[in-house]
Amino acid sequence: MRRVSLTVFGRVQGVGFRYATKMVADKVGVTGLVRNLLDGTVYIEARGTDREVSDFIQVVKKGPSPYAKVTRVDLVELSDDKVYRDFAVTN
Repeated sequence: MRRVSLTVFGRVQGVGFRYATKMVADKVGVTGLVRNLLDGTVYIEARGTDREVSDFIQVVKKGPSPYAKVTRVDLVELSDDKVYRDFAVTN
């Protein structure tokens, strides 16, 4: 299993980004969380197989919401020591 964190920059708040991200996560089978940060970015943690996580990252980089404009994604590989029950949208 692979676990990553993503910090997404651009027009990613107020455009349905978190809920579109959850739909993608549910579709590809990753678990984790997504939340807005105070600096205008979106923070994501995702866990799944290598294939699931790679597919998820590709969609996030394109912007899962039609009104989003992703300008940068910072990716950090995390240790696989946390298990999520599902993919949650948090504040």
